[in-house]
Amino acid sequence: MAERLSERGFEVVEADNGEKAIQFLEQFAFDVVITDLRLPGIDGTRVIETALERYPGIVGIVITGYGTMKDAVDAIKRGASDFIAKPFQFDELMHVLQKAIEQRRLKSENAYLRSQLEERYQFAGILGRSRPMRELFTLLETVSRSASTILITGETGTGKEVVARAIHHSSPRRAHRFVALNCSAIPETLLEAELFGHVRGAFTGAVGTRQGRMEQAHKGTLFLDEVGTMSTALQMKLLRALQEREFERVGDSHTVKVDVRFIAATNSDLAKMVAEGAFREDLYYRLNVIPMQLPPLRERRDDIPLLVTHFLEKFAPGTGMHVSQAAMRALMAYGWPGNVRQLENAVERAVALGVGRNEIDNTDLPPEIQALPQTASTPFVDFPEDGLDLPAYLSSIERDLIRRSLERTGGNRNKAAELLKIKRTTLVEKLKRIGED
Repeated sequence: MAERLSERGFEVVEADNGEKAIQFLEQFAFDVVITDLRLPGIDGTRVIETALERYPGIVGIVITGYGTMKDAVDAIKRGASDFIAKPFQFDELMHVLQKAIEQRRLKSENAYLRSQLEERYQFAGILGRSRPMRELFTLLETVSRSASTILITGETGTGKEVVARAIHHSSPRRAHRFVALNCSAIPETLLEAELFGHVRGAFTGAVGTRQGRMEQAHKGTLFLDEVGTMSTALQMKLLRALQEREFERVGDSHTVKVDVRFIAATNSDLAKMVAEGAFREDLYYRLNVIPMQLPPLRERRDDIPLLVTHFLEKFAPGTGMHVSQAAMRALMAYGWPGNVRQLENAVERAVALGVGRNEIDNTDLPPEIQALPQTASTPFVDFPEDGLDLPAYLSSIERDLIRRSLERTGGNRNKAAELLKIKRTTLVEKLKRIGED
């Protein structure tokens, strides 16, 4: 076998037992390992497992006799590419080998194309190919180069902090710190000290001098999340810091000057809060130099397949796990009040429930998505960049529905026509047209 493979252009290394094979695998990244299942010492299954642990992309082919066929199937389940039963012709081995190599090439190519697709439809890790997201990417490319203050608005879960980080890491300040502060997560009595820092003895518990987030962000970016929850008194101090790029630590009279880019975010309607007197108008305009509104997920449903693919690769890397069309239709039909964060959680849950399978179905989705009436699920179509052949697409849907109606009725055309709400003669004509009469 080694001689024949060498004649076909393969560079072959032989091992007379499993231990020797594993030693070779530790020393070199082989493309293919072919092993008999029955070996002295370590058996072929362990050789394959070791090869795959070290090189997940390796092609593993096992050779088996009739009595070890079950073991060969187990090896396939553990990651081997294929098996071949003894006795066999060399051409049969070449066919299995070439098929496995081609499958690996296609898998590698698909992974590359997927990465290219994500690169094409992303900005610093933010994914999207819908019109609202393409417009957002254009704006991000422009504002990242400036030092202007940005106000990001959008519903909870739309990714406001992700966008803020993307702006920072695409800006000239990327070499310095990105510092985030959630204004709603810290008690009002401590928020000022957290933002500006404090000196020893400034208040009970202040046992030493401490830098605030603004000072930590010097030459970098300070992200103020949920800025609308700040008290009016603290808003005034923030306004001065924005205007002068200087402040005093709590309990200190010494002025600290900083070079900071401010990005603020809120899911509140600040303009409405200004009208109601709950937010300072001058601070609002100081923050709202460059407004950025993030679209909710329900307004960018065509991004859902791209996001689902991304999250599947995150939670089940290299498994080839995918979502069934029925599950994708349900994901597309749901309203997503929690936006991208909720979608990510739903995919993580589905991956956990679908362990051991390569397809996620409706039953793996959260109950609130499963509970959607079927009429709410519109067919999902991944719209190609170069357009869609609508007549051909509609024809394929019609063909599929006709076949499914006949399967459900056991081939009874009268009942199938009733299911499809058409006349029997119409069904017969359609069957003739699609060549299944």
